[in-house]
Parts: sequence; C-alpha cells; structure tokens
Amino acid sequence: MNTLQVGDKAPAFTLPDQANNPVSLSDYIGKKRVLVYFYPKAMTPGCTVQAQNLRDSKAELEKLNTVVFGISPDEVKRLDKFCVRDELNFTLLSDVDHKVADDFGVWGLKKFMGREYDGIHRLSFLIGLDGNIEHVFNKFKTKDHHEVVLDFIANN
Repeated sequence: MNTLQVGDKAPAFTLPDQANNPVSLSDYIGKKRVLVYFYPKAMTPGCTVQAQNLRDSKAELEKLNTVVFGISPDEVKRLDKFCVRDELNFTLLSDVDHKVADDFGVWGLKKFMGREYDGIHRLSFLIGLDGNIEHVFNKFKTKDHHEVVLDFIANN
C-alpha cells in the first residue's frame, strides 16, 4: 500500500454516485476543496457514525468551501439505501473495483479477528483548490472524524 502524501497530485477519477450519476473530481478542482474519505462498508456501525457526523457538519463545511465525497467498494444500490436511511446530504461514490482506492493507496491487507483480507483502510484526504493533497487524515476515531476535519480546515 503506497498511500498518497501531502503535496502529491490527487488522482483524477470519475465514479458513479448513489443515484448512479457520474461524478468527476476535475469538476471541483479550482472551485472547492474536496474531502475524499474512504470507508469500508455502507450501513455498518462505524461508517454510519462517521457519515452522520459529516451530514450534520455540512453547513460548516460549505462555509469553508469544502465538498465531501465518501468512497467505498459498495454497489450504487447499497449507497442509495445508505443515503435514504440516514438522510445523508453529501455524495457517496461507488468504487466497486477499488481502482480509486488503489490510486490513493488505501486498498491493502487488513487484519480483523485473526483473519487477513484485502480492503479499504479508513483514511481521508483533503484536496486543495490546486488539485494536490493538502492533508491526510489518518489518526481519528469514526465518531470524531468530522471534528478533526473541521478543525484542520478552519485553521489552514
């Protein structure tokens, strides 16, 4: 796993959102900061808490000229259910073949309860107006992810 670092150019991508509409990172470069957060699976406890807190922080993020994209290997149909169930007000993107996760360096070996498997590591990237990685969020709990993000953006 070769995770992108601060200063690296963010990989271009176009992925389907929860309504199966294509969303391209390039549409936002030069206009808004983009928080790309990778999460393992929609509608699981940790992912739900993280998403709900980002939902509740949308107004603050908008004031800071920041848009949120949540990316997981889930199918579009599951993302749609997640958005409806939890009234999510930001974009979820389906990366079924985990190509974008690979490009950002967040797909790799994981261990859980003695089992090893490949999956998404829970990391977030703040992409600046210039299209470069401005910050990598890799030390947070799902319940305080939004606070860590807001604190960094508000102070930088």
